Amino acid sequence: MRRLLDCFYAPLAALILALLVPLVCMVVIIGPNLAVRREIGRFGVRLMMVCIGVPMRVRGVRNLPAGACVVVCNHASYLDGILLTAALPRRFSFVVQDGAAGWPLIGQCLSRMGVIFVNRRDPRAGARTTRDLMRRLKQDEPLAIFAEGTFKSEPGLLPFKVGAFLMAARCGTPVVPAVIRGSRRLYGGGRKLPRWSALAIEIGAPIAPSGEDRDAALGLRDTARAAVLSRCGEPDRVDVATEGGE
Repeated sequence: MRRLLDCFYAPLAALILALLVPLVCMVVIIGPNLAVRREIGRFGVRLMMVCIGVPMRVRGVRNLPAGACVVVCNHASYLDGILLTAALPRRFSFVVQDGAAGWPLIGQCLSRMGVIFVNRRDPRAGARTTRDLMRRLKQDEPLAIFAEGTFKSEPGLLPFKVGAFLMAARCGTPVVPAVIRGSRRLYGGGRKLPRWSALAIEIGAPIAPSGEDRDAALGLRDTARAAVLSRCGEPDRVDVATEGGE
């Protein structure tokens, strides 16, 4: 029955998304200011999920500190970024790989929503971005980062890169672990068509750094990853090598 449902659901959901995604992107792009554009984006994501019949439950928003923090989340699907956008308050800025900036229409939409693009191939550009991110944290701007840096088609939580945790430690900023469940089945694994799946986004309690040095950052990373692993419902893939260094 589930396979039969997927056969009917997949093309219909894909058609709805193909119609709604460009529309939402264009409305975001013409938004008059950043706050409005982010609110449009958050509403647009929730609207898309409703239109394809996908329930999305968000828990733990009250765990978010009032000021700066770094939310780190697992990554299992191309949808994770927009799903977390809909779950977090609009004051959060997202940090993503710069390849997304070149996606037609979507890249422009992300830029207009204040997404910060990171170039991991150029050390100098990466260093400039890191300094900018630390400045933002010191100015009480919260950030959201997918600490794995990428995702694989096979289920599992990949190793966390240490960069986000170094920034948090040096700025004395708490890290907030978050998990997304259900997005891999919905639109993961390199598939071209979606499958129905309920979505759950859970935001955990903040974790304060124990110091400013690298050891403190590594401890922060390990504690946050353990919290994500315990709630994401996927196996530990700490043995998998990922590109992009730290």
